[in-house]
Amino acid sequence: MTDAQETAADSSLRTTGGTPPDDAGSSVTGAPTPLLEPREGIPPVVTDESTLAEVITAFAAGSGPVAVDAERASGYRYGQRAYLVQLRREGAGSALIDPVACPDLSGLGEALAGVEWVLHAATQDLPCLREIGMVPTALFDTELAGRLAGFPRVGLGAMVEGVLGFVLEKGHSAVDWSTRPLPEPWLRYAALDVELLVDLRDALEKELDRQGKLEWARQEFDAIATAPPAEPRKDPWRRTSGMHKVRRRRQLAVVRELWQTRDRIAQRRDVSPGKVLSDAAIVEAALSLPGTVHALAALNGFGHRVGRRQLDQWQAAVDRAKALPDSALPQPGQAVAGPPPPRAWADKDPAAAARLSAARAGVSALAEQLNMPQENLVSPDTVRRVCWEPPTADAGAVGAALVGYGARPWQVEQVTPVLVSALSAKGA
Repeated sequence: MTDAQETAADSSLRTTGGTPPDDAGSSVTGAPTPLLEPREGIPPVVTDESTLAEVITAFAAGSGPVAVDAERASGYRYGQRAYLVQLRREGAGSALIDPVACPDLSGLGEALAGVEWVLHAATQDLPCLREIGMVPTALFDTELAGRLAGFPRVGLGAMVEGVLGFVLEKGHSAVDWSTRPLPEPWLRYAALDVELLVDLRDALEKELDRQGKLEWARQEFDAIATAPPAEPRKDPWRRTSGMHKVRRRRQLAVVRELWQTRDRIAQRRDVSPGKVLSDAAIVEAALSLPGTVHALAALNGFGHRVGRRQLDQWQAAVDRAKALPDSALPQPGQAVAGPPPPRAWADKDPAAAARLSAARAGVSALAEQLNMPQENLVSPDTVRRVCWEPPTADAGAVGAALVGYGARPWQVEQVTPVLVSALSAKGA
């Protein structure tokens, strides 16, 4: 009997086995049951190599899939490193590991090679897990499974409640997980996040199988597990909030210089860049182009709480940008590979705009028929690329184009007829 089955038996709560929620957002009969404590209590946090070795041995000897989660300190610390790793497996129980005290978890990753890892929103946690040596060879993503199965709410709490009938306490999701020692309520929350993850996986697998989507989900999970690490973002300073207000090249240079200065300081101090200087302040300085520290101090974001030394470093960054020759100034906009923004299609290529309109309508109708979000049926970027530079309007050519853009076999099978029809439509 699984954890969820035992708990359900204890509480006399019946569940429906994981069918998609009705309009009220729940597939469970009766009121949901609060999940207040991990089954074996809160496990002690692993902070030394000898205890870690015991955990590795226990989890290697366990059976079935392993539930995995990680907590970061987004908004508090620089980067996206893991500050707590949670695991649970049949026969091993739960474990909480401090990756600051035990930064190399490659031994644990190797012990779980070949085991299916169950994560919720896997793409959020995999980068920080990879940094500490944990890379799955097979996985099941409960959030993605929920999307493919047609659940309207796919957060972990909503899924656990709607599918299994239990309420998870979510009050600590945005706390500073770099805090040491971690408070007991936070550790309880962290342990509960993996308490029923395998049970949720089992229920969703049954539902996907019932809908004929289980093989689709497996292809999606394999794509996530085998995807290479993301390439570093080019010109990340261009993502500064409020950039749409900055139009002149000299102003863009100020944004770039301030952003890069802020990033170096944040990395050195290991704090979130927003705690060093806000995006709004960067944009304000770029628009004003202050000539003195006194003028800078008068701007929003550079007020009385900013010391003279800090003001000097920000003014120095502004001055460096103002001193650049025109040839070194950044160009407005960002070079984007692929087709132009769809809003420009009607003027640039009316036939392409007609193709895109027909394709979007067809994909939308098919997604509704299959009861899943359009973006999970096929990437909107893929649809745009196929419509901008269309292949021959036949199944072979369209299917090959989709494969070239990274579509999985199930997506090619489902979407190809829709795109062939769109590319063949009158006016396209």
